[in-house]
Amino acid sequence: MAAAPVWSVDPRTGKQREQVGVETGPAGVDAAVRAAHAARDALTDRAARIDLLRAAADELEAARAEIVRTADAESALGETRLGGELSRTTAQLRAFADEVTDGGYLGVVIDHPDPSATPPCPDLRRYKIPLGVVAVYGASNFPLAFSVPGGDTASALAAGCPVVVKAHPDHPATSELCAAALRRAAARAGLPEGTVAVVHGFEAGVELVRHPLVAAAGFTGSVRGGRALFDAAAARPVPIPFHGELGSLNPVVVTADAAAERAEEIGGGLAGSMTLGSGQFCTKPGLVLVPVGDAGDRLVDALAGQVAAVPPAPMLDAGMLVAFLEGVAARAELDGVGTPVAVRPDEDGGNAIGAGFLTVPAAKLVADGPHRLLLEECFGPVTVVVRHQDDDEAAAVLGALGGNLTATVHLGTAEAAGTDPGARGAALLRRLTGLAGRVLVNGWPTGVAVAPAQQHGGPYPATTTPTTSVGATAIERWLRPVTYQDTPEPLLPPELREANPLGLPRRVDRLRTG
Repeated sequence: MAAAPVWSVDPRTGKQREQVGVETGPAGVDAAVRAAHAARDALTDRAARIDLLRAAADELEAARAEIVRTADAESALGETRLGGELSRTTAQLRAFADEVTDGGYLGVVIDHPDPSATPPCPDLRRYKIPLGVVAVYGASNFPLAFSVPGGDTASALAAGCPVVVKAHPDHPATSELCAAALRRAAARAGLPEGTVAVVHGFEAGVELVRHPLVAAAGFTGSVRGGRALFDAAAARPVPIPFHGELGSLNPVVVTADAAAERAEEIGGGLAGSMTLGSGQFCTKPGLVLVPVGDAGDRLVDALAGQVAAVPPAPMLDAGMLVAFLEGVAARAELDGVGTPVAVRPDEDGGNAIGAGFLTVPAAKLVADGPHRLLLEECFGPVTVVVRHQDDDEAAAVLGALGGNLTATVHLGTAEAAGTDPGARGAALLRRLTGLAGRVLVNGWPTGVAVAPAQQHGGPYPATTTPTTSVGATAIERWLRPVTYQDTPEPLLPPELREANPLGLPRRVDRLRTG
């Protein structure tokens, strides 16, 4: 049977743009993985990895115009947004080059022999080594930053792991352009072409996670798709780590004091955050707790005015649009759910959709039943405003939530200063810390800074492991620690030798150096 074609599709019109290639069969997946596996030894050279990461950023910048234009044609996200995303992607690659240069990620620890200790301590030297071939699954909503050249790929290469990317079907042409840039970078760094490969097709993605030479996987996408791959990774004869970002509601709590002080400001900020990228951000605020009362009403009115003014915009593909409309309709039909602004199709036709939001009394959510649907992510430009009577009702709603990437609280002046009676602000922060990996105060979660202290991951189902896919510590997902005991100096890896020939930061006999 002939392989199925891989088409680039314009989401604005739903029409095919061009055939990019064909879906990758089992033999093609096997060849890509084996070529990546063969590149492992070359990637042990830290200098070559540094060169690769910096060359990759340079090659992507050199192809900027074509990459941004193609990504916009396949995603309808706009060239301005995508230009910023490409800058973020190249900055991330360079940041990981700096991380490899620093060497702290290796976690070098040396304990010299101490026969007087209880029990006696031998000579122990510990550092981290790469796992092997990493499978990366590109995301639909970030065709650059969470796709072929994105954070999973950059961090895996920095760790010394070759990568095979399963391209997302929403942007195959962009994926191929970026893959070509990474291959040119590998050649410039003197590394094998198999260091980075791309495969296409649903079956290729399944074959990839099951391949015996794949040592770990990174995924960004839906709960359903991610959980299926996670289960496949765990069911292998030799299970592998699966670092999946699956879905997040990103709750927001607005206190009565905050609403009284700045209802209109909060309503406008919420409208901007929930409609950004047509609501197709993994950090979109999807559930917002607003107090009952005049101040809460003003907030909802401000939100309604701002959301209604946002022009319709295309979603990433026709399937997502259908799923979104069905999801909104199912939620709107629930008893007690209001629609101050209904989602609406573009009057001019096409695949664009206008944003909207729903309201529901908190009491409906805390009872078991069909209203629990409102506690599941609905991917697109909609949010659910939960009106709560008091702190106990708000706490009950928060107690019904699963894990999230982010959780946000908007506090009044006294609450933020910690001078409010009962320290409600501090209590809310403690509660939200148990729900999410990133907790925000008086801000909005959309927009994820690429910085060493960043945490982009949270309790399940936000992510399958308590790690991050953004920031310097993302490299830790692709490493494992090894300790050498009483090993003669000539046999030790250079990273662990007494003279520290590589000049690495390390901890020696419990004291940090470098």
